[in-house]
Amino acid sequence: MHQTDFLVVGSGIAGLTYALKVAGEFPDKKVTIITKTREDETNTKYAQGGVAVVNDLENDSFEKHIEDTLIAGDGLCNEKIVEIVVKEGPDRVNELIAWGARFDKSPDGDLALGKEGGHSEFRVIHHKDVTGREIERALLEAVRRSKNIEVVTHCFVLDLITQHHLGYLVTKSTLDIECYGIYVLNQKTNKIEKILSRLTLLATGGNGQVYRTTTNPIIATGDGVAMVYRAKGRIENMEFIQFHPTALYQVGVSGQSFLITEAVRGDGGILRNADGEDFMHKYDQRLSLAPRDIVARAIDSEMKISGTEHVYLDCRHMDLEKFIHHFPNIYEKCRSIGIDITKDMIPVAPAAHYSCGGIKTDEFGRTSIRNLYACGECASTGLHGANRLASNSLLEAMVFAHRCFLDAKTAIVNSTIHSEVPDWNTLGTTAPKEMILITQSLKELKQIMSDYVGIVRTNVRLERAMRRLDMLHLETEALYRETAVSPQLCELRNLITAGYLIVKGAVFRKESRGLHFNTDYPVKSELVQNIIL
Repeated sequence: MHQTDFLVVGSGIAGLTYALKVAGEFPDKKVTIITKTREDETNTKYAQGGVAVVNDLENDSFEKHIEDTLIAGDGLCNEKIVEIVVKEGPDRVNELIAWGARFDKSPDGDLALGKEGGHSEFRVIHHKDVTGREIERALLEAVRRSKNIEVVTHCFVLDLITQHHLGYLVTKSTLDIECYGIYVLNQKTNKIEKILSRLTLLATGGNGQVYRTTTNPIIATGDGVAMVYRAKGRIENMEFIQFHPTALYQVGVSGQSFLITEAVRGDGGILRNADGEDFMHKYDQRLSLAPRDIVARAIDSEMKISGTEHVYLDCRHMDLEKFIHHFPNIYEKCRSIGIDITKDMIPVAPAAHYSCGGIKTDEFGRTSIRNLYACGECASTGLHGANRLASNSLLEAMVFAHRCFLDAKTAIVNSTIHSEVPDWNTLGTTAPKEMILITQSLKELKQIMSDYVGIVRTNVRLERAMRRLDMLHLETEALYRETAVSPQLCELRNLITAGYLIVKGAVFRKESRGLHFNTDYPVKSELVQNIIL
């Protein structure tokens, strides 16, 4: 058994920011960060575009950023939360810079500002086309300098510990569910351990791996959402899965796709169909810089019309020197597979990118379970509504990590360690005999979600997906009860739960709004609501 004061699950921008803040405020208390693989393998590391923040008050304003966010969110944003994030954003960015993050500068020494889809002004700060990697580097270096933060790698979190594990009946109607810590599978010792904590923060990222093609790394398996759902916590708006319009298309390549950041279109890249035609004027007056839900559906439509598996991003007219300076990673990736951007267009297709729903939280990141916070992509704060505005996610993570910290400063005073928690029960389980049972089920899940619950949906597809997922769920739960736990089995289990929640939310939403487009309900409903599961 291990004990800590502040427990953080996840080592991306949300988890690291929170950890640094509580460690600095309480130097005599212990802060523990748990990650299931290396400390730097996070969704944050793969963020290319940047951080959307109002920095140039002469040409931009908080009001404009708020309006852009609300328009993208298509009627489901919490306006109070949007105002909080936009107005508190500049202070959080300044803290990040103080911790050592280096953002690109313009010739006059000010922060260089980019423009992305849905934004009315240039307001995206960045570090080349590897902004997330730079932020991750700076935060991890700051964490290493902190004397009371312990980072534990290669520990897979199995479940949240609540009254359920003490023998009490816990249901969705239970009002006082409490989190006492977590059970983890220590992959170095292959033993299941319990970590008890006074306060716990989930910063576990998204669930992109539920789809066949995603920009997310292989760790994005919906672990936090699935754990909270099993613990009878509140989940909302899972049907809103954002597909990034421009992931690099490579024949025969599935899994994690290379992202072509929206900033390329902000700098002048033009989307063209299989015939080389600029097609976005048929779908939106903002052309290639329309919000992501519109651009992704437009590309999906053009692919269906032409029968092709991709469209093109044309950068041939762009200044090569400027392109290499701003997008060196993209330039090198294209060159490595034989694409000369001065002569060739870049083949792109939509890929699952971001979950706008997740663990329901309030304005201080508190979940429906006591002593449990959620922050980052695994959380549903109310900022994104039905569609996330480009580059608002890193901003949200920083702002809410700070707000979780503000609440934790008070909550830690009255919180205690519940040492009577029992050990994990492994009786009656055996080692799995065939990994094919897990790997094949994962392939089936990805196919179901990609074919039936993608950019465009129908009632028939959703019903079929639910039936298939029910069968996968029954098979996987039987395997889980009978065999010893493994990261592969637990990730499959979590992904099936995430897929189920996406489908369930989509079935309940009898309209088309934002990222959820159902051809059986092509118009918006007058009754706007969040789908709470």
